Amino acid sequence: MTTQIAPRITVDEQIRFGKPVIAGTRVPVELVVGKIAGGMAVAEICTEYALVPEDVFASLTYAARLVADEQVQALPS
Repeated sequence: MTTQIAPRITVDEQIRFGKPVIAGTRVPVELVVGKIAGGMAVAEICTEYALVPEDVFASLTYAARLVADEQVQALPS
């Protein structure tokens, strides 16, 4: 069963082991974010993976929200 967890981002236990993917594809969010981090241009990602720029930006927005919600605790030194 596919569940939308963010705009343009879905999860389905039968697709990519339940990891977040671009809706209607098997392209994982982590792959898109990693490509951007590695210096790949949005247009290149869109061409390589048959996406539109909004898919790439949705991946970045989803990743930013995860980081924003992350709780970090410093370990005592």
